[in-house]
Formats: sequence, C-alpha cells, structure tokens
Amino acid sequence: MPFPVEDRLSAATKPMFPPITPAPKGTPQTTTRELQSAGEIHILILDDDPHTCAVIQAALANRDFSVDVVSDPMLVESALSGPTSYHLIILDYVLPGLETEQVFAWIRDRQPDANIIVVTGYPSVDSAINCLRARTCDYLTKPFQVEQLREIVHRCLESKGLLRMTEEALKEALGQAIRERRKALGLTLANMSDRTGVSLGYLSQIELGKNSASIETLYKICLALGMKMSELFNAIQRV
Repeated sequence: MPFPVEDRLSAATKPMFPPITPAPKGTPQTTTRELQSAGEIHILILDDDPHTCAVIQAALANRDFSVDVVSDPMLVESALSGPTSYHLIILDYVLPGLETEQVFAWIRDRQPDANIIVVTGYPSVDSAINCLRARTCDYLTKPFQVEQLREIVHRCLESKGLLRMTEEALKEALGQAIRERRKALGLTLANMSDRTGVSLGYLSQIELGKNSASIETLYKICLALGMKMSELFNAIQRV
C-alpha cells in the first residue's frame, strides 16, 4: 500500500535500538492487538550490520515466525534464490557492493510473493521514491524503536492475510468500536436497545467484548448507528 513520503523521512530522535531481551524460542511477542498466524511465516533479514540483524531477529521472536538472517552482502543473491519462499523481507537499503535496484530486481524475480520493509540509516527523497517504485510495504529510518518495527511487520503480514486477530481480540475491538460510535452520537444503551430491538443486556455484553454478535445483530447495530458494516470493520483495524 503506498505510503506518504513525508511520513517516512523524518529521522527518529530516540536512542537507537532500546535494549530488549530475546524471548525464549516458542514464546509469542505481545502486540497492541492479539494476533494469530495462518501457518508458519518465513521472514528474511538482509542487513550487513550483525547487531541490527540480531536486534530485529530478537524483536520478531515468535513461535510461528521462521527468521533467516544474511549479513554478508555476497550471499544475498543466493539467499533470495534458495528453496524458501519468503513472506516478508526486511532489507537494509544500502548493502556494500550491491546496487539497491539490483536487489529489488532479485526479490521481484525470485521472491515475487514477498512483502518488503526497507530500513535505512540514510533517508532521502530519492531512496523513498525508489522504494515506492519497488512497491515496498514500508520504509523505516534508523534508529528505530523495536515496537515500531514489530507493529509494521504485523501490519504487513495482516495485509497478506497471514496474521489475523484472535476471536477474543476481534470481539473486544468490535465492542470498542461500537461503544465509541454510540457515545459520539450521544446515545445510551437504552436508546440502542429501542432502535435495534436487541436486549440492553446483550448489547452491553457485545460492547464489553464478552459476547459475539451475529451478522444480523451487527447489521441492526450499524443501522442504529447510521453506518455501514464495512465502516465498522474498517474501524476495528484502527483500534
């Protein structure tokens, strides 16, 4: 998805790579929303700085993530040409001895289904434009915050349908979105019950994320809130 160039060019001002403790193998990382994978996810890190590779690898420690690391630029082509089909590639924009356009071409030809996240210590308009042309998923400047990287990775994987919200997280997000819309309209739960014909107790349970709502009930709620169901589901992506 295209991203505004100006949003990606401001250099981070916080300390580079806050200390993190790598999670034990098999331990999922927490995120702002509970997510579950649709299967094993293959990620490739291409960066000539071993420390950066180690930080990214630790940040993405997850039982469902298989993470490969290449820090020798001379091994990049062979890694991209190997038997593994990667879902996501995290790429340092400047790899010594390699042209960025050539690396993008290798990825396009040999890993066509992979999303790309570019990280760079030298942000510029030219590099951002090149990343746009290569249809990268995101463009992240060094130094970056570890949680920021995780959020971008999760968003890219969600966009490919490889990560999805758990049932519990989905119920909570729907309830929160409905509650916020209702309050913005100045409606009480009693008002909503009158408008939808749904019991006040059931509506309360839905807003608290304690109960699932049927499609029919969600349709009634959306009508009462003056919104389309598509708007409701779009809203939960921002929760």
